[in-house]
Amino acid sequence: MRQIITHFTDDDLYKFTMCCAVIENFPRTRVKYLFNDRDDTIYPEGFADLVMEQVAMLENVVITDREIEFMKRKCLYIPSWFYGYLKGFRYNRGWVRAWQDETGRLHIEFEGAWSETILLEVKVLAIVSELYYMVTGDDRKFNYDAYYDSSYRKARRLIEAGCVYSDMGTRRRASFKAQDVVIRAMKDCSRDVKGPGCFVGTSNVYFAMKYDLVPVGTMAHEFICAIAGMYGPLMANHIAMSRWSHTYRGALGTFLYDTYGWRIFSLNFSEDFANMFKGLRIDSGDNYQQLDKIVEKYRSLHIDPSTKQIIFSNALNVDKAIELQHYARGKCQPSFGIGTHFTNDFDGIRPRNIVIKLVAVKITESWPFYCHTCKLSEDHGKYTGDPETVRRFRETLHLQ
Repeated sequence: MRQIITHFTDDDLYKFTMCCAVIENFPRTRVKYLFNDRDDTIYPEGFADLVMEQVAMLENVVITDREIEFMKRKCLYIPSWFYGYLKGFRYNRGWVRAWQDETGRLHIEFEGAWSETILLEVKVLAIVSELYYMVTGDDRKFNYDAYYDSSYRKARRLIEAGCVYSDMGTRRRASFKAQDVVIRAMKDCSRDVKGPGCFVGTSNVYFAMKYDLVPVGTMAHEFICAIAGMYGPLMANHIAMSRWSHTYRGALGTFLYDTYGWRIFSLNFSEDFANMFKGLRIDSGDNYQQLDKIVEKYRSLHIDPSTKQIIFSNALNVDKAIELQHYARGKCQPSFGIGTHFTNDFDGIRPRNIVIKLVAVKITESWPFYCHTCKLSEDHGKYTGDPETVRRFRETLHLQ
């Protein structure tokens, strides 16, 4: 079977930025991750073995000088020592275990040093998604010429509506080629169509390099989840903001706040942090209600919310983004990160509803036990973690 991931930077920027922050702040931390198929899919027989074949192929994927030169040019906030680390980085199939149970459901676990296993998540999700369509034959339904046209129309509508937006669709893309077609269409449209909006880039570093775009992204929930596992959820956001600002000195200043819901984040979001970070990302809950809470919080701190960037990334499509653009105009500086709707929107194809989440952590390798952690976003359907850990964290955070 052909190798699905062939480029080291065929990955989201936030994995590299978090990896750098982990090395600087938590160099000896070890973690565990678990795969979750929210649709409870029964996978074809032997699928897990094919996943492990693809994971083994990652061992021959190394970063190139061209990729390093591009990141140095576009990602000035990443310290130069990190590229030496990436130059020597090698994937190891021993970090991964994949199997199917007697019903055919897929299970995947990662375990190892956080600084190493952190670079598996996006690649393995992209492998599972594309591999599924290859094995089932659904990939024969992909009409890439028509997909270019539909992607171009999406871009035109967003630009004409004044939306500042980016592609964030690597993890659950239909295929590598699908994402390539989308980004090419988006760039072509941004060249051809003049309007108040713009296509600002992609979270995928390889495609940003291929099309000379800006790689976009900051962090994921796992950064806060791991800290909560080590130190508790009450101050996890505070510690995360402190460590992040220590590493990036004001760059990458958009904070993902909803790991444990708005209430505890708001209590941690003091005036110094509100001034330090240029904005927040909304990734769960009702987008309109969340924006109103953010605006109210900034005003309570005597900060003009219209000076702050708010990134919407919660299950967006073009229609939802345009509606939010109208609502948010004047309240903040809105922008939009759109994923599956861009890279897995073929007729007759059901996108994979899959995630890989960090579920356990220990501060150093010498600890004899792991501490479990979880995510408690504004949507209960996006909770991750075992039920007992979820219950314990909810009690600690005084959540209903």
